[in-house]
Amino acid sequence: MTQTPDRPSMDCRPSVQGEDLQQSAAADKAELFDYREAANPIRSGLTEPIPYCSWGPELHASGPSGIIPLDLSAELGASGPATSPGLAAHFIRIEAGEGVRAAASATSSLFFVLSGRGICHCRETDQDTNIHWSEGDLFVLPSGGTPLLEASSTSVLYWVHDAPLLNYLGVVPSQPRFEATHYRGEWLRSELRKLAQKPGSANSNRISLLLANRDLPSTRTVTHVLWAMYGIVPSAATQPPHRHQSVALDLIIDCQPGVYTLVGTELNADGTIRNPKRINWQAGGAFITPPGYWHSHVNESGHPAYLLPIQDAGLQTYLRSLDIRFA
Repeated sequence: MTQTPDRPSMDCRPSVQGEDLQQSAAADKAELFDYREAANPIRSGLTEPIPYCSWGPELHASGPSGIIPLDLSAELGASGPATSPGLAAHFIRIEAGEGVRAAASATSSLFFVLSGRGICHCRETDQDTNIHWSEGDLFVLPSGGTPLLEASSTSVLYWVHDAPLLNYLGVVPSQPRFEATHYRGEWLRSELRKLAQKPGSANSNRISLLLANRDLPSTRTVTHVLWAMYGIVPSAATQPPHRHQSVALDLIIDCQPGVYTLVGTELNADGTIRNPKRINWQAGGAFITPPGYWHSHVNESGHPAYLLPIQDAGLQTYLRSLDIRFA
């Protein structure tokens, strides 16, 4: 009779040695730090501070149709294009009769039209949406689809989205949180003039309109992540310093030479900024205001100046962590 040879055991449970190795690998990831050395990791070589940076209008003054990123990912240690840890800003130049697709894995995209006219074709929840835009218009789009921007005259748009935040979290947008919304430039300018003419406005810290969305009543922001303010700095005005914990990506809509922003980390006893850095404005340019820094806008040009700060303050407002303070 033929004997069947002994077969090895088919028990697939890891051996004790294997379990020990797994536990050792998991423990290798654990670290401990003295609180005093790690409570604030924002420092050079670790979590890089957000730098001062500005971009001039010469970036989009000429050239072919295309997207021009304002990319600080190398300075921020971000794995993809980013202007702040949570947001990416770009200029988009489109020659007349041409189109550009604004592709991003983002929950929110904001477009401001610096010049030109055209149409945005986008797709929302299985329905096509067309937004006819012209100079001074602003519109926001939710996640879903890739919008096509077609220019009927040579155009420049400023585009901000929150893809860097999603990239850091390792997620992709799954559903829109608001509907496409269009803020017409004529309406924005008219309402800002009315606000500036109200009694007492000249003594206000800011003369600005906060853009809100009916889909987001609790935060009163332009999207659930983005915050936008359409504002004027009147001639001869010096706005008192204020600060907030969100990063401001400031777009200069229009100004004459002699307008600037003072930025710094501390205040003097009289409420002015100590040892400020001066950032000169250029119409059609952009700059960054780091979080927590005091900043004050000054207009010595003899003409009104207009700006559009964009922040991830919709998210900060929801988290109850924006912390706006005035000098």
